[in-house]
Amino acid sequence: MFKKILIANRGEIACRVIKTARKMGIKTVAVYSDADRNALHVQMADEAVHIGPPPAAQSYIVIDKIMDAIRQTGAEAVHPGYGFLSENRAFAAALEKEGVVFIGPPSPAIEAMGDKITSKKIAQEAKVSTVPGYMGLIADADEAVKISGEIGYPVMIKASAGGGGKGMRIAWNDQEAREGFQSSKNEAASSFGDDRIFIEKFVTQPRHIEIQVLADKHGNCVYLHERECSIQRRNQKVIEEAPSPFLDEETRRAMGEQACALAKAVGYTSAGTVEFIVDGARNFYFLEMNTRLQVEHPVTELITGVDLVEQMIRVANGEKLPFAQKDLKINGWAMESRLYAEDPYRNFLPSIGRLTRYRPPMEGPTERGGVVRNDTGVYEGGEISMYYDPMIAKLCTWGATRAEAIEEMRLALDTFEVEGIGHNLPFVGAVMDHPRFVSGNITTAFIAEEYPEGFQGAVLHGHDIRRIAAAAAAMNRVAEIRRTRISGTMDNHQRRVGDDWVVSLQGESHPVRIEADRDGSTVHFPDGSHHRVTSDWTPGQPLARLMVDGTPLVMKVGKIPSGFRLRLRGADLKCHVRSPRQHELSLLMPEKLPPDTSKFLLCPMPGLVVKISVAEGDEVQEGQALATVEAMKMENILKAERKGVVKKISAAAGASLKVDDVIMEFE
Repeated sequence: MFKKILIANRGEIACRVIKTARKMGIKTVAVYSDADRNALHVQMADEAVHIGPPPAAQSYIVIDKIMDAIRQTGAEAVHPGYGFLSENRAFAAALEKEGVVFIGPPSPAIEAMGDKITSKKIAQEAKVSTVPGYMGLIADADEAVKISGEIGYPVMIKASAGGGGKGMRIAWNDQEAREGFQSSKNEAASSFGDDRIFIEKFVTQPRHIEIQVLADKHGNCVYLHERECSIQRRNQKVIEEAPSPFLDEETRRAMGEQACALAKAVGYTSAGTVEFIVDGARNFYFLEMNTRLQVEHPVTELITGVDLVEQMIRVANGEKLPFAQKDLKINGWAMESRLYAEDPYRNFLPSIGRLTRYRPPMEGPTERGGVVRNDTGVYEGGEISMYYDPMIAKLCTWGATRAEAIEEMRLALDTFEVEGIGHNLPFVGAVMDHPRFVSGNITTAFIAEEYPEGFQGAVLHGHDIRRIAAAAAAMNRVAEIRRTRISGTMDNHQRRVGDDWVVSLQGESHPVRIEADRDGSTVHFPDGSHHRVTSDWTPGQPLARLMVDGTPLVMKVGKIPSGFRLRLRGADLKCHVRSPRQHELSLLMPEKLPPDTSKFLLCPMPGLVVKISVAEGDEVQEGQALATVEAMKMENILKAERKGVVKKISAAAGASLKVDDVIMEFE
């Protein structure tokens, strides 16, 4: 077995590989850029080598710098993680030439399957059904528009060397095809150093289901069942689960056998993933093969008990797979929520900055019989950089059934504390409660269909609101008792805390009466219903863990005048708890209105201005491109919301802007 391996990556995947290597008794080497000098993967590794400036194009994807780090440390093998050089044939070939083992597939397989155009041709020859499209190279935007029209809209414009949602656009008309081609080309060149583009038919109402394969160097190949990855935004997966709630055993076996046949056709070894589009009739079409470990691999590990990183290392060392297909059963259900540094209230635009608070839920078995796992590469006090992917962590849960896995995820998300940056915890929390998601009736259009106007927070209803109101009333009683004790110390007279309160949240007011005892509080409502609340929460704690009628309720808590800011299940609630008289007077207070920014184009996220598309004095139409801002390797085209005239332009191409910096003003 190898004595030392180098991880040619960063962030949570580097940390993930280090954990397994440590378990196997293998020493690890980390590489890092200037921006990652204090990163978690650097702290965890046995050795670390500096490889250059923050931009990946000057550090993590420079093959010569990685090779120098290998020579410096004497690493015998390299695990590439995902992204960066993980599917780069030249890198694998350079390692082979150096006599260093690549913990991944052979370089010819990377070339054959890593290139989406070539892989589709091979799949067709292997009699794997593929999505209709144009597999040749596309010269320019005009040709892209012509081909799109021939295929028939909608079409998917994709980078040939792409992955992770980069360099991908859906076009529904000629204008979107033209814009999407150029943006995909730019993103592909920036992220992968390869700007080749191809176009294929976009299958409407599709499910994105992928098969995990694992092959050794002795001719053995198995599939570790499927992952459902249909909850996507901008073609980037957000929530994954294993198995799929849609597949039957016959379809699962057919997809698995096809995936293995394709892997064998190209002499594939190591872990890899064959992605399919599946329609409503369970017809499936080959999409692409990722010749690397997938971001979402933990859900497969949770339902199979197989450590995929360990098996990759063992396969690279020449060992046989320790199991056959018949040994790989599905045990329970697993969910994964990707926690991204992006603001869901600003159309999911990237957010950067310091993590002033980062407290993930406790990992391992839960009181309810489930499991929580959190793969991360950050820590409290660390920074989220603008130079890399915005992923903070991958929160995973396991349960005996899908419903139990979802409930474990709900509680884990509510327990997860992240402050200092915008993040998508509220959004994934809302999805876990969405009736359509809970039913399993999902497609890749789920987010676009269910949140067409973007995400503005979840709205809670009925029973949930009553439980929260009861909890808030009980918490307020605890806070009031503490306050009166502090204020009563000078005159030795303690004011009695009242029993009658009005809890106002989400536009509703709930008069309540509290009966307290040594073990908790019973909160009564006017209609005769009541809730029993117990908790050890004390004022000032940012996380409240309560039991309401014997069922867990977890809320993030902040203090506001006359109440609390409560965050749970995707909702962000201002909850006021007042005496009946205070509530009566509060109804007379005027509402403060936000400032009018309708005449300004504000930068929606920290980023670099790539292009200003208009000039002062120009008349613009609704939907017209105004500026392009790049953040975290993604180009964002900012468009006019209405017709108007540009009065002043305040930013130029190359400018680095903060959130809400003014780009231009309209008359």
